[in-house]
Amino acid sequence: MTSLICGSLAYDSIMQFGGRFSEALLADQLHKINVAFLVPEMRREFGGCAGNIAYNLKLLNGDPLIMATIGNDGGSYLERLDRLQITRRCVRTIDTSYTAQAFITTDVNGNQITAFHPGAMTFSHENKVADAGPVKLAIVAPDGRDGMLQHAVDCVDLDIPFIFDPGQGLPMFNGSELVHFIELATYVAVNDYEAELLTGRTELSLDQVARRVSALIVTRGDKGAEIFANGQRYEIPCVTAEAVVDPTGCGDAFRAGLMYGITQGMDWETTGRLASLMGSIKIAQQGGQNHAPSRQEIEDRFHKAFGYRF
Repeated sequence: MTSLICGSLAYDSIMQFGGRFSEALLADQLHKINVAFLVPEMRREFGGCAGNIAYNLKLLNGDPLIMATIGNDGGSYLERLDRLQITRRCVRTIDTSYTAQAFITTDVNGNQITAFHPGAMTFSHENKVADAGPVKLAIVAPDGRDGMLQHAVDCVDLDIPFIFDPGQGLPMFNGSELVHFIELATYVAVNDYEAELLTGRTELSLDQVARRVSALIVTRGDKGAEIFANGQRYEIPCVTAEAVVDPTGCGDAFRAGLMYGITQGMDWETTGRLASLMGSIKIAQQGGQNHAPSRQEIEDRFHKAFGYRF
């Protein structure tokens, strides 16, 4: 059951700030910020939402198909996909651009400030969903603006159900464009901050958004998640992590669990719980793709957390 993942491939430069952003930013001086954060720890990781989602879906023995663009410096990422046995037949190389790159600074409370260079991602609209072949489910995740718009329409034209996951790309779209995405989508997945931004820009309440799709999923960090589907609201608990190390990529891990549950026909409670578990596994490791539990270990941890097997 192939899952098409339309989104970014990126290199993440992840830096750790030993203090709190709230103590370094003066509320009455936000109109003229001039601040530097000392970050003695820095790593470069493979990232991008498409890469992260595909990685986690592969851990579940899913069949991810990435549709993304990568730059002239993307050779190491392509080699990694080969090692992971994740097909790259829908990954297009843009020779005139760098691969998208995120520069992420995290404080001691897990808050993040990110600077993002889109690079090759800007050309994502050159990829066509029709080239993917048979697909069970798709996700339109943060990517180039034109690519997100195009891929959503492509999915509808090809009768492919898809998750609209605007993520950090949400500010690129105005209210009417976001309403259009919602009307096209089968599912919408956002975190609590994105939910506030989505409802503010569209002037739709969460209930109104939920009535326009088969399911609306809102993640709320350590407070778990909510799934609005079938006229019901499902509360999904947060799974206690072995350690809280790095939130980078947790939302992508959650979405991989969603995609797996949907393609496998699981009920919404089980789907949400699996997604929550995947997020908790990821947060215990640095970077978006360094956790490596076996499928059996994931099943065992699900059983331990919820008392049954998925």
